Amino acid sequence: MSFSNVSQLREELNKTSAYEILSKFFDEGSFCETDALLKSEGNFAEAVTGYGTVMGVPVYAFAQNSDVNSGAMSKAQAKKIARLYELAKTTGAPVVGFYDSVGGMLTQKDDLLYAYGEILSKASTVSGVVPQLSVVLGTALGTTALTAASADFIIMSEGAELSIEVAPKSADASFNAKKGIANIVCEDKDSAIEKARDLITYFPSNNLDTAPVDDACAPKADAECEICSIADADSLCFINEEFTDIATTAFGRLNGEVVGFVSTNGDVVDCKAGQKISKFVRFCDAFSIPVLTVVDAKGFSSLKSASKVTNAYAEATTAKIALVKGTAVGPVYIALAGQASGTDVVFALENAVISPINPKALAFIMNADEMKVPVEEQDKVADEFAKKEFSAINAAQNGYVDDIVSSENLRVKVAQALEMLSSKRVETLPKKHSTI
Repeated sequence: MSFSNVSQLREELNKTSAYEILSKFFDEGSFCETDALLKSEGNFAEAVTGYGTVMGVPVYAFAQNSDVNSGAMSKAQAKKIARLYELAKTTGAPVVGFYDSVGGMLTQKDDLLYAYGEILSKASTVSGVVPQLSVVLGTALGTTALTAASADFIIMSEGAELSIEVAPKSADASFNAKKGIANIVCEDKDSAIEKARDLITYFPSNNLDTAPVDDACAPKADAECEICSIADADSLCFINEEFTDIATTAFGRLNGEVVGFVSTNGDVVDCKAGQKISKFVRFCDAFSIPVLTVVDAKGFSSLKSASKVTNAYAEATTAKIALVKGTAVGPVYIALAGQASGTDVVFALENAVISPINPKALAFIMNADEMKVPVEEQDKVADEFAKKEFSAINAAQNGYVDDIVSSENLRVKVAQALEMLSSKRVETLPKKHSTI
């Protein structure tokens, strides 16, 4: 094949949707393609694969090409994507997949089973070794949806579809976000690509590396919450916002260093919130991202949510800091800030309450005479009793809180603790994985 023919082939490829996507995703001029001229039944393969940099960070990526056989999965496409995963495993770099496909190429029949299985196997092999993102820009149904869902985080654009069912009743971005499947929803394809660029910069290249540092750091003025007052200005990237607001999870930076932020909003932690928290903490632990947990919760709604969260924190060996800002009742304190969670440093705001059981119930048990007031006044009396008998100061005096902090010096205190914990090393018992 002459050079002129190769140039013509590349010119044709460069006109397709996949190239447009990858050119927007990678830093200008950094994209290098792999298996560029691989054919699929006489046509170009239905995906473009390659590597480059995103804000200077090395990344592997593939984009299904809706302009070629509608992006249908084939043996050739699977071969390209599987090889990309092998390269990622060998070199230790993140993998980002852009999905837009009608499904599988049915003319290849049973060979499709092997094709899909190979990709899923490769993705599972590097899970927890390199970060993986899926960006759904069009249709991802059936087994294609299963491969997309194997990533650590899923970004969807409005109008995209993601479902294991071939003819789903509801598969749009909003539905998947409310189910906790789509972690981030963007208004269009371009903003989804840009969000993938942003999110990848919070992650280390692999589980032996450290996350990139951003030197532009400053506290947010007039912050409306503890997380915002601690994190660097405009550094927060919220995860699973539409799934539940009982718990907040976000990646952010403190003095340029990446931190995983978890916060409970004062309500009971239910199964959705437990799922949201535990999955986030497990990811942070896999890539040694420190976790700051802001605790304010009345309890857990069930043993299932309690055990899921408790195990995620207890198993995590990354640096863990807790801040009790409101009420931490019994199991919540134990799971998120206590000995069972293996928390390294526990701070508390001065008005925080740390109680073994519901404070109102304790007031009836331990302060029965004072609770003999009209029903409408009982909450106030119980609150005063809890703040007196189960205050943060009492908890600190009993060794359950390391320091009482104010909102003004909170950012400095957390930063100092994280700096001290940056060299944390923990040896664990040999095992394949937890069974809880």
